[in-house]
Amino acid sequence: MKALVIYDSMYGNTEQIAKEIGAALGSGAKVVKVKEAKVEDVASSHLVIIGSPTQGGRQTIAIKTFVDDLPVEALHDKRFAAFDTRFKNIMARIFGYAAPRIELAIRDKGGNTTAQPQGFFVKGNKGPLLEGELERAATWAKSIAAGLPTNLMPGDYKVKKKEK
Repeated sequence: MKALVIYDSMYGNTEQIAKEIGAALGSGAKVVKVKEAKVEDVASSHLVIIGSPTQGGRQTIAIKTFVDDLPVEALHDKRFAAFDTRFKNIMARIFGYAAPRIELAIRDKGGNTTAQPQGFFVKGNKGPLLEGELERAATWAKSIAAGLPTNLMPGDYKVKKKEK
């Protein structure tokens, strides 16, 4: 499967998650910073995962602009997923997170989001990532590729097999 992971990063945490997702998806995955992303890459991919740090409850301007500028025809016959990096505090819960907003923007344009948006936690504004988040990102990516449920929470690092 040809996959594309597009990300923006302020302090390197979102970049680490994006690279882990790309590695988990395998050799058919390309990981690019949003400033280097091209519509042609989206159009030629089967799966597109877009990630951003949460900034004031939203994705970065670069990610928002990229998604807003995607032509509708580039979204056809693609599977999309969104992730963000975030920290736990009351203000973040009030204002929201980037991943659901990215997902909504893709859906509003007619894109097919095939995974629950996922947030990966950092300690404070600048990080670092909380322990286990890279493993959780890899599990999330493998779940998306396999078509399994993707509502993993911190501590859920292994994909559970269905009972026969």
